[in-house]
Amino acid sequence: MARNVKTRTKKKASAASKKKKASAASKRKKAPAARKRKKTSVARKKASAASKRKKVSTASKRKNAAAVGRTKTTSASGKLGLTIGIERYDRHFPFFDNTVKVPDGIELKVMQVGQSVTLRDGTDRHGRMLKGDFDVAEFSMSTFLMAKGRGMPIAGIPVFPRRLFSQSQMWVHPQSNYWHPKDLVGKKVALSSFQTTLSLLAKGDMKFHYDVPWETIHWILTTEEKVKFKTKPGVKLDYIGDRQDLGRALENKEIDAFFLPHPPHSVVSGKTAARRLFADSKAEELDYFEKVGDFPIMHVIAIRQEVVDKNPWVAKAVYDMFNSAKDIAETYYEDPNWARLAWGRHYFEEERNLFVRDPWENGFKRNRKNLERFIMYSHDQGLIDSPYEPETLFAKETLDT
Repeated sequence: MARNVKTRTKKKASAASKKKKASAASKRKKAPAARKRKKTSVARKKASAASKRKKVSTASKRKNAAAVGRTKTTSASGKLGLTIGIERYDRHFPFFDNTVKVPDGIELKVMQVGQSVTLRDGTDRHGRMLKGDFDVAEFSMSTFLMAKGRGMPIAGIPVFPRRLFSQSQMWVHPQSNYWHPKDLVGKKVALSSFQTTLSLLAKGDMKFHYDVPWETIHWILTTEEKVKFKTKPGVKLDYIGDRQDLGRALENKEIDAFFLPHPPHSVVSGKTAARRLFADSKAEELDYFEKVGDFPIMHVIAIRQEVVDKNPWVAKAVYDMFNSAKDIAETYYEDPNWARLAWGRHYFEEERNLFVRDPWENGFKRNRKNLERFIMYSHDQGLIDSPYEPETLFAKETLDT
């Protein structure tokens, strides 16, 4: 009996020993895998930390990129560095070939930036100005009125580098029987955005010049609004996007007309058919000019309020610089072959004779009535809450121009 107990005890001890050895072997076997998992976990944590550092670095770079235009001294001489975003017009060419005289105390970085098209230094100039990419920029007159009405930190310089009459920018199907704004009542008319300056002008001209309330039109929008606003009650708006497809939409009679500052490429290239609303839009515009007294403003030069507050002298300096560039551009047309238009010089002379004064003249006093009309249009269309005096739009150092 005792021997049996001893035998069972030995067997149990032997089994326990084997289990212990097996457990130790198992631990030894699992140890490399555990160490590997631990290393993997550490590597993942390091990778995650590196990824976070990379994201922070990228965000920092983006923030710095957006601040490229922020005021700073950029040279040992202590000159004020200004980044300017402008279009590639003839009146801006002196900025690009460095023939414009830069005022003492300013160092320029000139960027060629489009609005609806991409130029050398990008696109969306107006949106980028609101984000702070530039110190000075050519800017939408309509969006500028809205921005000022909402207290955004930008000021105006009374330089107006882009102007258009609305009449030549109204397009319809060539086989339509539309010849006057009154023919478009109840029709679908496409715009860029509701607040685009050409949209503002065309709607305002319809109502106050042609006695056709813009509220009677079904407006089709193709571009997002830069500054948000509340649409007036009863106004019919639909957003469809894809502005470049408007030529096809007009051809297929999905829309009845479009009013755009830049007609779609398919139209200007002749791939899709369209004609101007007025049978003689040039004569219509000359009549408008004689009655109204000015060439409607499309764009204004805007400057960050912070720049003017810190350097009040810079507003007049920028004004003088743009006027100098305009004067230089005027001399280009002394050469009859400066432009690729065979009769470019003839057109220049004809226009000079038709307008009783320079339609491109800058300055606050000369353009006050033009500005008042845009403020009236903007308020009527619900883009600003209440009308205000044009003087509030500009740096005070430029009001005597």
